Amino acid sequence: MRKTKNRWLIALSAVGIHISIGSVYAWSNFTNPLIEKFGWSASQVQMTFSIAILFLGLSAAFLGHFVEKHGPRKAGLLAAIFFGLGIAGSGIAVNLGSLTMLYIFYGVLGGIGLGVGYIAPVSTLIKWFPDRRGLATGLAIMGFGFAAAISSPIMDALIKSVGVANTFFILGIAYFAVMTLSSLYLEKPEEGWLPAGFKENVESGKVKIKKDLSQLTANEAVKTRRFYYLWIMLFINVTCGIAILSAAKPLAEESIGLTTAEAAALVGVLGLFNGFGRIGWASVSDYIGRPNTYTTFFVLQIALFFFLPQTSSSILFQVMLAVVYTCYGGGFASIPAFIGDLFGTKQVGAIHGYILTAWAAAGLAGPLFAAWIKDTTGSYANSLTFFSGLFVVALVVSILVRFDMKRLEAKQEKSVA
Repeated sequence: MRKTKNRWLIALSAVGIHISIGSVYAWSNFTNPLIEKFGWSASQVQMTFSIAILFLGLSAAFLGHFVEKHGPRKAGLLAAIFFGLGIAGSGIAVNLGSLTMLYIFYGVLGGIGLGVGYIAPVSTLIKWFPDRRGLATGLAIMGFGFAAAISSPIMDALIKSVGVANTFFILGIAYFAVMTLSSLYLEKPEEGWLPAGFKENVESGKVKIKKDLSQLTANEAVKTRRFYYLWIMLFINVTCGIAILSAAKPLAEESIGLTTAEAAALVGVLGLFNGFGRIGWASVSDYIGRPNTYTTFFVLQIALFFFLPQTSSSILFQVMLAVVYTCYGGGFASIPAFIGDLFGTKQVGAIHGYILTAWAAAGLAGPLFAAWIKDTTGSYANSLTFFSGLFVVALVVSILVRFDMKRLEAKQEKSVA
């Protein structure tokens, strides 16, 4: 009989992978150095990041079955190879002065590593933490949220001391090492495994495990209404949230008159709320349930997005933005546990991969729409009222998913009876 691994070390390994791949959110550190070095336009350099996020969504969707078939260790190693090669290869692209090669290495290869690395540990954690699904997935995805805050000063220091190309080489090797070591510890628990203490409480009847509403494969899940309910909810939450993220600095300057330096500092502080929101909301979802958590997101943000453009108080504006950031991060962290509740753990990684196509779509839609509103009306604030209306749609969908869940619960009770 094999020795059972420590589930908290499994969680730590997941954080190791997510802190590595989450460094993609610190891409802006390379923007000005690349523009100054080669004379590329800001949009050309920014396209590298957009390609990476696009391939994150695509690889999560298409390689989700690979994660389920070959397990988290092989999937994590595959992610380490692609991400490490993508980052280190970007150094070669810089040395050759090739924008196309930068797109291929950082955007395509790095993006594939991002997608596989994102879903591999999360699907495993759901199986190791049947008692605290939200907490477990929140821990890993919190690492993704905090990664930019950790890696940004390191990148900045390296660029200044060794140059852009060497920074890519050093980071590529470092990320490959961290992701490889983390992946080697990843493993699924044995079938039917329950944590010590929790298992005894279940057997004695003190604790009752809430059964998943179904056990579906990914291909079966995409044929259900609730799959598309989750997709729409994540899409709207990310579209509106990422639009705020992309425009937070100019929005703070034009709405409440912050200076450029003050607005930049605010964005840095708000990034912490993105990270804390991931662990905070995901943990709360274990107690109030995933449907209530998402309904809370949408009720809060209907009001916040409506009142943000009308707020002249600097303190109130910043508090409201901070809450929006927690909801943005919390939406990412709570979705894997929600998937487990609705579809079971049979192919949770593959289903999560399909759902993450909402992130890829929102990553393009949100910032582009906010920029279009700014160009058309002269203000980012006008897009917020529209986003408030979008959250009304999301709220309706979060109510519809409850009806679907009640139908499944009734069917489950009937079959037991």
